[in-house]
Amino acid sequence: MRKQHDKQFKEDAVKYYVDHKELGVQGCAKNLGIGGSTLSRWISESKSENCIQVRGSGNYSSD
Repeated sequence: MRKQHDKQFKEDAVKYYVDHKELGVQGCAKNLGIGGSTLSRWISESKSENCIQVRGSGNYSSD
């Protein structure tokens, strides 16, 4: 079962990577206890959309 991380954790993880680029994505991910591909996706999302996607954060209105 996948663990869902909140927006703050994702933003902090990207900031950790930016501050510790010498470790690389895999090294940072290992230190944070997440997968490297997960961290890579969060980094890409933060660059392209200036916003990290969080599951369940959509704005749904009822009819």
